[in-house]
Amino acid sequence: MLRAREGFALREHSRAGWVLQQSFKPAADALARYRYTVIPAPPADPGTFERILVLPTRQREETRALFAHAMRLRSPQGIVVASVPNAEGAKTAESDLALLAGGVTQVSKHKCRVFWTRPDATADETLLADWLALDAPLPIADGRFVSRRGLFAWDRVDVASALLASVLPADLHGRVADLGAGFGYLACEVIDRCAGVTEVALFEAEGRALDAARLNIEAAVARSGRAIATRVAWHDVTQGIDGRYDVIVSNPPFHQGRADQPELGRAFIVTAARALAPSGRFWMVANRHLAYEATLEACFAQVRTVVDRDGFKVIEAREPRS
Repeated sequence: MLRAREGFALREHSRAGWVLQQSFKPAADALARYRYTVIPAPPADPGTFERILVLPTRQREETRALFAHAMRLRSPQGIVVASVPNAEGAKTAESDLALLAGGVTQVSKHKCRVFWTRPDATADETLLADWLALDAPLPIADGRFVSRRGLFAWDRVDVASALLASVLPADLHGRVADLGAGFGYLACEVIDRCAGVTEVALFEAEGRALDAARLNIEAAVARSGRAIATRVAWHDVTQGIDGRYDVIVSNPPFHQGRADQPELGRAFIVTAARALAPSGRFWMVANRHLAYEATLEACFAQVRTVVDRDGFKVIEAREPRS
């Protein structure tokens, strides 16, 4: 099952030998709690599965890559099955799988659409290669970074992150953590701007971002010409992080699906306060309308808004409370 999610139906119907793929750490952890075999990326061995179940994402090119992985994994008589809510692009996803596999069968029920390939389906080899390539890291921002389709702001430097980077002071030093690092933009900016940085740790829940983040942080260290220790971790920041850091930077996620979820950002703030050294500094950016101030003031003795512009606010917090 590609992009598997924990739930009652899965618990009722799964059997021994199922392999569940999920690259988003909180969802993978939810599956692991039920002792499923969970892997972050699609299996490497082609032609080995009789059934491949797919839960597509909202990003069309990422979903096309998922379908290509599924068709690559199916055995000669294997079947690929996908399910999508009608409101999340079911018709488009069905047409894409039909294009790749030469047709599908479908049924609609409970405001969802389920569709599957025929046992004698043959993938369009040219399309298969093209869609598998959609999952590879690719250059963005005039080649300064690499990213990957389906990540947050995957094809550009996010405006809020750029605002935070533009006001970071050059005297930041020591051990640095980037919470919710994505493809590593903020961590790279810290290395570029702050000569006193000796170590950078990137924490990111979406496993598909990690390869790009590693490439970007390696390039930043090479540009700097300095000996900087780096670490890129597949991790759910809301569960806390290890270590003590002199600086923590973050552009926290604030939505889940289509709904604002400010508690995600609040959890990032709590994690930052617990992981920061007593003399450390926490720098974050957020949408202006998100009410993080009460959490910040509960976690830090000093809180100041550095800049409020273009719908975003950059905040520095110091003296984490015990």
